[in-house]
Amino acid sequence: MISQTKLGIVFLSSMVMVGTCLAQGGNEEPKYYHLDFILKELESGKVINARSYSTTVTTGVTGASVIRSGNKVPISTGGAGPGSLTYLDVGVNIDCRAAKEIQDQLALNVSAEISGIATEQPSNQPLIRQTKWESNVIVPLRKPTTIFSSDDPSTKRQTQLELTAIPIK
Repeated sequence: MISQTKLGIVFLSSMVMVGTCLAQGGNEEPKYYHLDFILKELESGKVINARSYSTTVTTGVTGASVIRSGNKVPISTGGAGPGSLTYLDVGVNIDCRAAKEIQDQLALNVSAEISGIATEQPSNQPLIRQTKWESNVIVPLRKPTTIFSSDDPSTKRQTQLELTAIPIK
């Protein structure tokens, strides 16, 4: 019969080996990447507007990199006194999560929401145009890549979001 001392030594040895295996597999050094986003508006295939947004993301961390840029637009709720206005956020929101390098490429989840006030106003209330995208994407490092693209349903314009991921040493 095995003594309690020998059983304890076997148990402790097993736990040390399990801990070593977990430490080797789960403690990768985080890597950092500079992300350059270019939001393009095209008409008939020609860029008519481009805006740039930048952030930094890291691998191995459960956080998010968040970009917020925009304005608050007052909207009348029909009343005459205080509280007769409400404010809508319009602009650009870009969220990046779960970054991981895979063979000279960066994989990550990107969520983007772009909204703005339309130039034509059918009433005295502003018309808000909005585009939303969310997907897991993979982009080659150091190479500009269009990750999202969509047509505006009421004009001949197209919106594109381009991403360039650059490792930070």
